[in-house]
Amino acid sequence: MSHVESEIPTPPQRMPKWVPRAILLFWLGFLATLVTREIFKQLSNFFILLLISLFLALAIEPAVNRLAARGWSRGSATALMIVGVFVAVISFSAAIGTLVATQAQDLLDNRDQYVTETVDFINDTFGTTISAQSWIDTIGDPDGSVQNFFSSQQDRVVGLSLGALSGLLQVLSITLFAFYLISDGPRLRRAICGRLSADKQKVVLNVWNLAIQKTGGYIYSRALLALISAFFHWIAFQAIGTPAPVALAVWVGLISQFLPVVGTYLAGILPVLLAFLDSPVKALIVIVFIAVYQQLENFLLAPRITAKTLELHAAVAFGAAIAGGAVLGPIGAVLALPFAAMVQGIVGNWGHRFEIIDDPLVESKSPKSSSSGKLFKKQK
Repeated sequence: MSHVESEIPTPPQRMPKWVPRAILLFWLGFLATLVTREIFKQLSNFFILLLISLFLALAIEPAVNRLAARGWSRGSATALMIVGVFVAVISFSAAIGTLVATQAQDLLDNRDQYVTETVDFINDTFGTTISAQSWIDTIGDPDGSVQNFFSSQQDRVVGLSLGALSGLLQVLSITLFAFYLISDGPRLRRAICGRLSADKQKVVLNVWNLAIQKTGGYIYSRALLALISAFFHWIAFQAIGTPAPVALAVWVGLISQFLPVVGTYLAGILPVLLAFLDSPVKALIVIVFIAVYQQLENFLLAPRITAKTLELHAAVAFGAAIAGGAVLGPIGAVLALPFAAMVQGIVGNWGHRFEIIDDPLVESKSPKSSSSGKLFKKQK
């Protein structure tokens, strides 16, 4: 009997009911991830434009609020501020473009003289025996590498024109977004707060106000540093005798301040090149002055001005600029600083704060730290 029972076949095991459902959910999640990734990829430029518009709106809104408090309509005040920003940017770009075009034309007209002076300087300084005439012949050769390079660049005119048109459309999009964000700011905030409780409304409005303060502080600190930098560089360029010292000083001041990390090096290329066309010695002096001033600014000016506006730790600012540049390029490096200041302000005001114990590791000799500590104890 037992032998017969052992020969009865075992019925096949059925698949658990949750397995097909799990497989279906897995593939649906996989397809949803692909679709989301593709949508984000297609809309990434839009998100960047919206982020820039929000930054511009937060930077301009304090001035618009002051004009609105004096009786201006928000639409007229916003339009005035945006037009003012565009006029300043266009005027600055036109001045620098004219300077570069003038110097380029002068270089082409007097290239033999510049080549001879440069070669003589190299030979006298390093003891070489380079022939200036051979370089002049090479540059003037219609079939040479220099002329071929300039000829090849002419084929990119169409591409540059299309790129300029695309950039103009992006600027118009940013302007429209910023205009609506500022002019309809109160209505937008009412629409958001209308869906929240009173406590959450306070949190949203406090964060919004903090974002406006930090962004405005960033613009103020950068503009003040740019003004100081332009003033000292103008004195140096005027003393050295570089062409268009005012335009070059403004260029160095703005580019070095509003392009973190690499702005100083990019800003110094133009004055160094223009000074080198006049005299290699002048170019060397410009390099030394820019390097020395940058160190003085980093250790003396920037910490004091930034502490009163952004209240952002230097290490946090440096790390935020690198991270923003890695994610969004130069635009991300610019936007990262006010964003980091806003996050630092939110985190600093979050939760319960305790009194600091006495310890050598937390002692500070600066007057500002002592005053801030007294203020904190007074508030408590």
